[in-house]
Amino acid sequence: MAKSDAENRKIQMADIARLAGVSISTVSRALSGSTLINEETRQRIAELAKSLSYTVNLGAKNLRSGENRTVGVVIPYLSDHRQHVTDPFFLAMLGSLADHLTDQNFDLLFSRIDARDIQNVAALYDSGRVCGIIIIGQWSQHDSLNQLARRQIPFVVWGGQLPQQMYCSVGSDNYNGGLLATTHLLQLGKQRVVFMGDRDATEAQQRYQGYVAAHAQMGKVLDPDLYLSCPFTEPEAQVAMAGFLAKGIAFDALFAASDLIAIHAMGVMRAQGLQVPQDVCVVGYDDVGMAAHSFPPLTTVSQPMDLAGEALVSSLLTVIRQGHADSRMITTALVERDSTRI
Repeated sequence: MAKSDAENRKIQMADIARLAGVSISTVSRALSGSTLINEETRQRIAELAKSLSYTVNLGAKNLRSGENRTVGVVIPYLSDHRQHVTDPFFLAMLGSLADHLTDQNFDLLFSRIDARDIQNVAALYDSGRVCGIIIIGQWSQHDSLNQLARRQIPFVVWGGQLPQQMYCSVGSDNYNGGLLATTHLLQLGKQRVVFMGDRDATEAQQRYQGYVAAHAQMGKVLDPDLYLSCPFTEPEAQVAMAGFLAKGIAFDALFAASDLIAIHAMGVMRAQGLQVPQDVCVVGYDDVGMAAHSFPPLTTVSQPMDLAGEALVSSLLTVIRQGHADSRMITTALVERDSTRI
């Protein structure tokens, strides 16, 4: 744990002891669940600790004692358009995390939590069920994640790096990925490139920023009609593309914020008589397994899942043991396939 965090903990523990009228050692024992302290005193100290946003670092304690070697992996969801665990990206990420946690002799406890109540992940840690938490996605909950960090809950997030970020994130270079994808399409001579994704989602927003930058660098005027709002879900991708085609807006290329969106958009276009890549070139994002086997095989921006899982696990262990870990960014690369070979 960093020195400043340790000092803050000592100060908070002293405050709890003063307010409870007991010694610091009694506070320490009570918060550790020692049976040497009677239940009434333990409860009173626990309530004071909660009011001061003080959390015992059970993760580090349990790692030292070998009592808990379980990591919580949480995939939040939105109730209005739930992204299922069967999404190829989630499956690839879970597989990578399971492999790397196993290599470190840890178990994995999987959980789903409504993204709007993301602070509830703290209950997994407070209960002692896990020694740390990996959260897949920021889900527009940056402020709530910062609050979790203030409580010193040991967690890391798969997502983009944001201003005033107090927690550790691991993610791909979304901006560069968007830049690579869009530059590729523009260099093919495409004049009207649609961006399909949700700009309210952190990672998609950063990919969109790369899309905008590519147009600026190539001296292309950006048409706002070519932004197609779409969450990371299959039915919504199909409905969004069908609605876009019904408007009759001219376009000759599509950059989708995920492979899943791209593949379902291609299906809708094909059903309405458009050919990929002859009529519309398409680029996705993620390079999930099905991207190489779609029809046609999908050009995409690769996020190496093996590196992602390793980085998330190693960063979480650093957070647990030291109280802090620097955020990490994984390099992206364009994988060219038939969906852009004209």
